[in-house]
Amino acid sequence: MLYISLRQYEYVCAIGRHGSLSAAAQHLHVSQPALSNALTRVEEQLGHPLFARKRGSAMALTPQGRSFIEDAESLLASAARLENATDSGSAKTTLRLGCFVDLAPFLLARALRHLRDAMPDVAVSYRVDDFQGLISGLIDGRIDLALTYGLSMDATFTRRTLFTRTPNAIMSPDHALAVRDNVTLQDLAAHPLILSNEGLSAQHVLGLFRQIGQSPNVAHRATSLEIQRSLAAHQEGVAISYATPPANISYDGMPLVTRPVSDQIAAEPVVLARHGTGPADPQTAAAESALFELLA
Repeated sequence: MLYISLRQYEYVCAIGRHGSLSAAAQHLHVSQPALSNALTRVEEQLGHPLFARKRGSAMALTPQGRSFIEDAESLLASAARLENATDSGSAKTTLRLGCFVDLAPFLLARALRHLRDAMPDVAVSYRVDDFQGLISGLIDGRIDLALTYGLSMDATFTRRTLFTRTPNAIMSPDHALAVRDNVTLQDLAAHPLILSNEGLSAQHVLGLFRQIGQSPNVAHRATSLEIQRSLAAHQEGVAISYATPPANISYDGMPLVTRPVSDQIAAEPVVLARHGTGPADPQTAAAESALFELLA
C-alpha cells in the first residue's frame, strides 16, 4: 500500500529545491500550512526528519532528506512521463533562464543555443535583469537558473562557479594611467570614477576600495556600460566594469583603452545559481550540466 501521495512528494521536493516553506508555497501557489502538513506527514511516515530546522535559517536537508528527494524527483519524473505518454500533441516543458544584464551580451546567446541543442524537448525562455530582479525571480519561481555574479546571495541559494572575472579600468588614451599595463585600486583611488548605477554593482566596487582604506570620488553613475565608456572616452573619469567589450572605441567614435585591475581581492566569480539547497529537479539538473559544460 502507498502511504505517501505524489502530491506530498511534489511538495517536499519543492521545499528542498527552494529552501523554505514560503518560497515553495509561492512557486506552487499553495498555502504554507498545506506544505507544512505534507512535510510533517511524510516525515512521520518515514520515521526521521528530512530537514534540519533552525529559527532564522534556511531549511537545510539532512542526509536522509537529500537521498529521499533524489528518489522522489526520479519518481515524479517517471509519473510525468506516464501521464504524457498518450498525449498526441508535442507540448514542451519550459526552462526559464535568467542572466545578469552586463553578462547577457557575452553569454546569453551562446547559452540559449547550447541549451536548445542539448535539450530539444524543452522550450527555453529567458529574462535579463539586475541583481535584485534575478534574486526575486529565483525565489518566486519565475526563473529556474541564473547566470550572474554571486553578489548578495545567501545560504538559501545553490551556486556553481563557472569562471572568475577581474574588473577593468576603462579610460581615454590620454589619461595618466593609460601608459600602465595594469592598474591597482590604489592607483584608481586618486582619480574620479565612473560607476554603474546598479546598486549592488556600485556597492561592490566601493567596498573594494574600503578594503584598502580608500574612499574615491565618484564622478558619475551611469545607466549602461556604453554610457560609462563614452564618459571615460571624453575624460570624465575612469570607468570600472567587470564586463568589457573587445572594441576600443565608444559608441560615439572616441578611442578607449582598457587596463586590468590587478588586485586579487577584486576577482569575482560568475556563477550558475538556483534557489534552494536540495537537489535540482531532473530538467534543471540537465540544464545545469549543459551550461557548465559550455561555460566552465
